[in-house]
Amino acid sequence: MANQIPLVDYLVLGDAPHLTANECTACGARFFDRRNACASCSGTEFHTVDIETGGEVKAFTIVTFAAPGVPVPFVSAIVDCGGTSVRGNVIDIDPTPEHVALGMKVHLATYTIGTDDNGTEAIGFGFAPN
Repeated sequence: MANQIPLVDYLVLGDAPHLTANECTACGARFFDRRNACASCSGTEFHTVDIETGGEVKAFTIVTFAAPGVPVPFVSAIVDCGGTSVRGNVIDIDPTPEHVALGMKVHLATYTIGTDDNGTEAIGFGFAPN
């Protein structure tokens, strides 16, 4: 197996890939990036929680114009994963309005973004239809 590194710090690789978030101990708000204080209640204590890997598409757009080198079209979505909103692309689907829908059930999926000269793979995440 090749060496792998996650594209983002909150993606945990291994036998059961999943996302983690920093949860405010005062109000329960969750954030994927490091925080000095909670944006909801100004609390300063956090602990790490695992995010459910299954979810439901709550909002999406089909992106048809992107930066040079980014393949289009693709589906960008907000997915509700057990009460935590996660932004990610819906992958392994035809990016057309006939194939993507609000309320669609999806699950976390990982994929190789690229490999460096030493054979280390950068791993990203998205959500695949159930």
